[in-house]
Amino acid sequence: MLKVSSQVTIPASEIEITAIRAQGAGGQNVNKVSTAVHLRFDINASSLPDFHKERLLRLSDQRITKEGVIVIKAQEYRSQEKNREDALARLLSLIKSATIVQKKRKPTKPSRLSQKKRMDRKTKKGQLKSLRGRVDEY
Repeated sequence: MLKVSSQVTIPASEIEITAIRAQGAGGQNVNKVSTAVHLRFDINASSLPDFHKERLLRLSDQRITKEGVIVIKAQEYRSQEKNREDALARLLSLIKSATIVQKKRKPTKPSRLSQKKRMDRKTKKGQLKSLRGRVDEY
């Protein structure tokens, strides 16, 4: 069972975890032991609340297929158990990141004093640059 929040949990039966052989260097261990983990989680068929499902399906994440299945491949560690924990942690962080609601931005204006200071700085900088010009001899 994966606990998303105090009210939301995902039963282990909804998460499909299969062991596969890891890619890359590693000698004999890579060739004979299936240490990498392939995690699949179907969003539509899950028991998540509708709010969570909608937010997850709206994400533009490459780990989410068009059918609404989250696919996570974990092969960082040499043991299958650590890779399983890593895949579950990544699934949990993906679900939690989708449920965070951003605060609405309140548009603000710069104060009158800051606008005046900005204009004064601009005129002062312009005068300084004009003084750098060629000097006329009369």
